Amino acid sequence: MLIILDILIKIGTKKSLKDKHFMKIDKRLTQIFTLFLCAILSSCIPLNEESNSITININVDGEQRAVQVPGDTTVQSAIDLAGITLTNLDRTEPPSYMLLRDSETITITRVEEAFEIEENIIPFERQTVRNESLPEGQTLLIQPGINGIQQITYRTVYEDGIEKTKTIFKASTLQEPKHEIIMVGVQAPFSAVTISGSIVYLTAGNAWIMDGSTGNRKPLITTGDLDGHIFSLSSDGEMLLFSRLPENPDSDELNHLWAVDITEKLPEPIDMRISNVVHFAEWYPGSSSKILYSTVEPRSTAPGWQANNDLLSQAVNSSGVIIEQEEIIEANSGGVYGWWGINYHWSDNGQWLAYARPDSIGLVDFEERTLLPLLDINPFQTNSEWAWVPSIGWSHEHNIIYTITHADNPGDSTNEGSPYFDLQAIIPEEELVLNIQPQVGMFAYPAPSYSYNNDQRYSIAYLQSIFPEQSNSSRYRLMIIDRDGSNKRLVFPPEDSQGLNPQQVVWSPNDGEDSNWLALVYEGNLWLVDPLTNNNKQITGDGSITKIAWK
Repeated sequence: MLIILDILIKIGTKKSLKDKHFMKIDKRLTQIFTLFLCAILSSCIPLNEESNSITININVDGEQRAVQVPGDTTVQSAIDLAGITLTNLDRTEPPSYMLLRDSETITITRVEEAFEIEENIIPFERQTVRNESLPEGQTLLIQPGINGIQQITYRTVYEDGIEKTKTIFKASTLQEPKHEIIMVGVQAPFSAVTISGSIVYLTAGNAWIMDGSTGNRKPLITTGDLDGHIFSLSSDGEMLLFSRLPENPDSDELNHLWAVDITEKLPEPIDMRISNVVHFAEWYPGSSSKILYSTVEPRSTAPGWQANNDLLSQAVNSSGVIIEQEEIIEANSGGVYGWWGINYHWSDNGQWLAYARPDSIGLVDFEERTLLPLLDINPFQTNSEWAWVPSIGWSHEHNIIYTITHADNPGDSTNEGSPYFDLQAIIPEEELVLNIQPQVGMFAYPAPSYSYNNDQRYSIAYLQSIFPEQSNSSRYRLMIIDRDGSNKRLVFPPEDSQGLNPQQVVWSPNDGEDSNWLALVYEGNLWLVDPLTNNNKQITGDGSITKIAWK
């Protein structure tokens, strides 16, 4: 067609230039050309738009629909033109992005999901603990078992109303099971020893008492949740102050203070309504209803708390009703490394309360409600998540504080990292500090004895580090010296035996005799040691004791 058109135009153009007569012919040619061109173009236009549509079938909801759609239509467009609504889970075949051909079939699968929550019981386990504290064959329920609860969420998938899959979508424990613990008495392999007063000891999270004899034992608290931070007897030996973990394991609190009258046949614990006590809580001397304590604030980072370095008092009646509260020292920074905390220690007569913190040792001024430093200490840099606090012990004449101080290291200009620690005596009234024993180790825990025959002669028991330059990780041996530091001698254990873990050893109550026992924990067992005769007796053998109090 284009060739013919080109010829006609050329002929008409040439003739029109030479002959006017040909103009009539040119006009006719133009008319013929126009008619011819219109006929050609009209043959290219479809007479009916439907001649370009296609028919597809859609299977959905149990029926088949025939739908006409334009060619080159996608599956999704065809479904939209058919007025069919899909959910996010519905599935198509072919996929929604595919182009359709005539007579092609689209299959729509309706997909639904359903969630079902189910709670299942987690049975508790039963544990039997052999314990020589009970008579052989006798049993004691230490902890009742509690079943746990598990919540399971199931996801069920349906395709066109027919279940296809059922799977566990989520599983969570709503309540952890609590083991049932039954203690069974076994024959004690160690002979009983007559003792003055009562020994209360912490074993496997429970409190037990030996009264008058190491063979006369009975449980005081059997909840299994004593954390050991606080474990203190009143001066009359009748009330035990102790700390327990919170009942709710998801609680933000670290622990709670409780008390119990150990003279009762069926002692009932008293909630002191005090929480977050880590370093210090003791009875007022001569009182079994009033305590002093210091608190911390729980933290998610190590060591788990931020110390308040405060000092508070509280008194309760026999029913646990609070009858008095008082703030002695308000919360403060606590000096160098004060985030760790501060320790306090009463003199026996209740006249003085000494304090120890990483940078100083001194007394509490109750009238001015402040701390009176007696000795500044060069803080020890642990390079870790704990801080060293000096241990302190009062002489029973209430005039000397025996403590551990951080000694200088000639090779260390700052002395913060010095590995040496000395046993020293502070005489507050004379403002005098005496060096009693050098390089004893940071965990020496000095403990003065009672006087012998009321002549003011007494001894100092302390722990000597086996490796003084590594006393933070070293084991120790129990040593005895006279009050002036003389007559140093090894008491326990022998040099060829494994040493003690750091701990506060406890003297027996003053019974007016020359022989005083020392109670300590060795390899998890209670031992009694006579420092004068080196007569040592193992009292328990189950290896689970961690704390001792003796009044």
